[in-house]
Amino acid sequence: MKNTPTLAAPLAHRTVPHLVTSLPGPRAAALIARDDQVLSPSYTRDYPLVIARGLGCTVEDVDGNLFLDFTAGIAVNSTGHSHPEVVAAIIDQATKFLHMSGTDFYYEPEIELAEKLAQIAPGKMAKRVFFTNSGAESIEAALKLARYHTGRQQVVSFFGAFHGRTYGALSLNGSKRVHHQGFGPLLSGIHRVAYNCSRAAIQELFDRVAPPSEVAAIFVEPVQGEGGYLVPDAGFLPMLREICDTNGILLVADEVQAGMGRTGKWFACEHFGVVPDMVCLAKGIASGMPLGAVVAKAEVMDWPPGSHASTFGGNPVSCRAALASIDLIEREYMANARERGEQLRAGLSRLASQFDFLGGVRGLGLMTAIDVNRGSVPDPERRNVLVHAAFHQGLLLLGCGRSGIRFCPALCVTAEEIDTALNILAKICGG
Repeated sequence: MKNTPTLAAPLAHRTVPHLVTSLPGPRAAALIARDDQVLSPSYTRDYPLVIARGLGCTVEDVDGNLFLDFTAGIAVNSTGHSHPEVVAAIIDQATKFLHMSGTDFYYEPEIELAEKLAQIAPGKMAKRVFFTNSGAESIEAALKLARYHTGRQQVVSFFGAFHGRTYGALSLNGSKRVHHQGFGPLLSGIHRVAYNCSRAAIQELFDRVAPPSEVAAIFVEPVQGEGGYLVPDAGFLPMLREICDTNGILLVADEVQAGMGRTGKWFACEHFGVVPDMVCLAKGIASGMPLGAVVAKAEVMDWPPGSHASTFGGNPVSCRAALASIDLIEREYMANARERGEQLRAGLSRLASQFDFLGGVRGLGLMTAIDVNRGSVPDPERRNVLVHAAFHQGLLLLGCGRSGIRFCPALCVTAEEIDTALNILAKICGG
């Protein structure tokens, strides 16, 4: 690493954004060229950012450019980049032991985290936890458990849904054609209906192709993520809960992107007063360390020893990072997500009143989006232009849905950082 440049002064005392080179800078361009020779072409890189380090909502690239990060590693860095308390927990655990598979042995961080997740997950009933490494693995585990517990094979999901790219999760997806194209055959017995649909639409599915007595579970994102940060009508999730209760079907909430305080509550389904049978978690649970979980009613998680396991799921270092993250979210960041989310949506609504190609402001907490349209038609090309323009102004954003721009900063984002992001967006929209 002798060619690594000396990094600038501590990030906490820098003005952000602050760009010192054209983008990408020379070191970033050289690394991107090397990446192009060895990394999978399946990866999607929206713009040429090569990160060197981060702190809070600030990212520094390898050329010393400072960016305001409103992506949080795709809603993963819930407490911000390298929060000192999370880093301290990681270091402390790393000096003790790095790994001892929790599916074969016992260790306190895994037990303590399972207790905490069972406590904060919706519902007062007894719960059990299965640990994974990612959101897709959590969905895979929930799918297996749903079929095992019910003895049924059929499953319902929704158009616009994104649950992951492994085969079971992929089979549930209804977001983008590219996820499925060339990878068939997928799992059988998966049926999709429109998100935020009526009771009649579910009933028609039951009447035509999937008798409810054969349906194991309904998988739903309480707020759709990749599908567009779509918040359903108030009665949608309660309607699904009632249908599941009537027919002995499990309701599985995919809270991978929406959970862990991002919407201003621990879980997005809490906004709708719904208690799922299973909750799938990952992303923000450990502030960037690889970890996922399925939290299920104890009576549902009834599979026998050896029926499912994960060598690295519940890794002790990741569990310690999660415990530190949960403490921070509980102490201050969940409330901050509510307040900053309201500020952000108010600012986006003002911009939508100024620029006729912006509209559809929506979200809960710091899971917020705005659409880019041409008249009443989604305009993904202009959306992409705006995302790239924001990058060249030092603001990191991502798209979602057909033409949405998503805003998912770390839950520690400040009011000043929200204002800075809104000012940059106003500048590029007006340019």
